Amino acid sequence: MAIVPTGKTYGLLLGGGLVATLLANFFEGPNRLGLALLALGLFDGLVLFAMLWDGWRVKSRRATITRDRLHRLSIGRDNPITLQAEAPHRTRLRLFDNYPTDFDGTPMPLTVTLQAREPETLTFTVHPKRRGEYPWGDVQVQQLGPLGLAWADWTIPAADTVAVYPDLIGLHQLSVKLALQATGTLKQKRRLGVGTEFAELREYGIGDDLRFIDWKATARLSQPLVRVLEPEREQTLLILLDRGRLMTAQVQGLTRFDWGMNAALSLALAGVSRGDRVGLGVFDRTLHTWLPPKGGRANFQQMIERLTPIEPVLEESDYLAAATHAAQQQHRRSLVVIITDLVDETASAELLSALARLRPRHLPFCITLRDPAIDRQAHQPTTEVDAAYQRAVALDLLSQRETAFARLKKRGVLVLDAPAHQIVEPLVESYLRIKSQSRL
Repeated sequence: MAIVPTGKTYGLLLGGGLVATLLANFFEGPNRLGLALLALGLFDGLVLFAMLWDGWRVKSRRATITRDRLHRLSIGRDNPITLQAEAPHRTRLRLFDNYPTDFDGTPMPLTVTLQAREPETLTFTVHPKRRGEYPWGDVQVQQLGPLGLAWADWTIPAADTVAVYPDLIGLHQLSVKLALQATGTLKQKRRLGVGTEFAELREYGIGDDLRFIDWKATARLSQPLVRVLEPEREQTLLILLDRGRLMTAQVQGLTRFDWGMNAALSLALAGVSRGDRVGLGVFDRTLHTWLPPKGGRANFQQMIERLTPIEPVLEESDYLAAATHAAQQQHRRSLVVIITDLVDETASAELLSALARLRPRHLPFCITLRDPAIDRQAHQPTTEVDAAYQRAVALDLLSQRETAFARLKKRGVLVLDAPAHQIVEPLVESYLRIKSQSRL
């Protein structure tokens, strides 16, 4: 245990020096300087002894500090970390939890005043920017002595390894939302004529379509009943995630590939929650990873584990090879979603050729992850030459994107273009809309 002087101790030592200076002027005779230094030495020695004694007393009054278990962290999120603290006497603490230096997070130390035998919970956040495993250090504790002259400094062994995954916090929130929608908690009632699969019979209401009256049930119960339909289950959703050169760019603090992975997993979760079979592939020049379509939560958990270690690469992506593999593996009509981005006409032509190959057997859906910085640059007026040139480039890029989207839509491809960090919600809503409209 180390003992660190407090500001109060330094203040007393400084005050002793000032007093010694005054005494040197107060005494008379040739020994006045020696008497002043003797007085200063005695005073400083007393202060230092009191400081050491104050720090030593902490040993019998130590606080108990524990860190709650480190769970899997979510990339790009403020992840809460919790410490539990308790002390036998009222005291003040400074805590340094040595989280990985690669993380952004709450600045250390955490300062807290504990009341005697009253447990205290301290929460701070860390913000990882890359996936992977990271070493987490010990907890350093500084506890103030009873006299306020010293900090007793010691370390609590708490070293651990923490894993950073895709956005698990967002997936949990989406799971809750989908569950509430499925049970009707959000008052989203099934509508007549929406879907193809029978759900229930209910009493006829004013405005209901007469085409959905169940005449046999009506005759049997002597009251008009209508058939309520819901979207068909056990359809097939294929997700193809690009990990090529365009996906290595940084957007809002994360790579475009990380945003694409979060979107892919969110879409897969929506598919599993609606009873569909979901498959997923990650591709660049070749198909890097392939998980065939399956249903159930176990399949979704496998997707998380398989995708987490994957990183983007500086290679051009082969859209045609990925689409061809998906078409060969899946003969049943499916919704095939490609998550990528577009920059130039060459890339869009290759993507168009790949998606066209999926028609008419499958329903292709192109998801592009836009960089909001390009939007801001394109719409920011300026009078400076360099900024005007950059704006012209940004406007040209947006124009090429719109041209590519128009060509895709003309060939029967569904298109969703949104900022990379805001893609999840519109993507899931688009999928649920496709299901409700029975487009598969």
